[in-house]
Amino acid sequence: MKIRVSLALAWLLASAVAVADLSAVPSGKYGLDKSHGYITFSYSHLGFSDPHIGFRSFELELDLDNEYPENSTVNVTIDATSIDSRLENFDGHLNGANFFDTANYPNITFNSTAIEMTGENTMNVTGDLTIKDTTKPVTLAATINKAGAHPRRNTPWIGVSAETKVARSDWGLTRGLPNVGDEVTIWISVELPKAD
Repeated sequence: MKIRVSLALAWLLASAVAVADLSAVPSGKYGLDKSHGYITFSYSHLGFSDPHIGFRSFELELDLDNEYPENSTVNVTIDATSIDSRLENFDGHLNGANFFDTANYPNITFNSTAIEMTGENTMNVTGDLTIKDTTKPVTLAATINKAGAHPRRNTPWIGVSAETKVARSDWGLTRGLPNVGDEVTIWISVELPKAD
């Protein structure tokens, strides 16, 4: 009986620690810790592999309402020219007119329009994703990994992960279809220190 009680208590304590309580940080604006920010995407290449490609440079601003998180807003601006496939020639191809055409459309943006809490530390963040002057709604399944004072910087800090799937053809990115997959999975992992 004691063992069962101890195990149950340990499980409850672990569960409590796992829940990210946004009340642990104040409302206000949070920016990106650029040394801990990642946006990557993947797709099927001829069915043989799933390349993972990222962006080296982007800005993210969270305006947090810690009491009513659904009233918060998120805005992201990606420098599309910073695309990084780890292959210089392919980066040039992705920057070219057949794909992101960064000479004419240097930025990709996401601006939230609604946030719906789906759990104590999970939410759906819906917003407008704009690529090459085409804007479509996208919903990110987001998780607050941790919220609290950074242990070394002693400032409010939030860690967030998010994921979604989109069809690249919705933004006119049709090169290589159907052999190169239309479905693209997008992953985001960021740390956000308080900005003001």
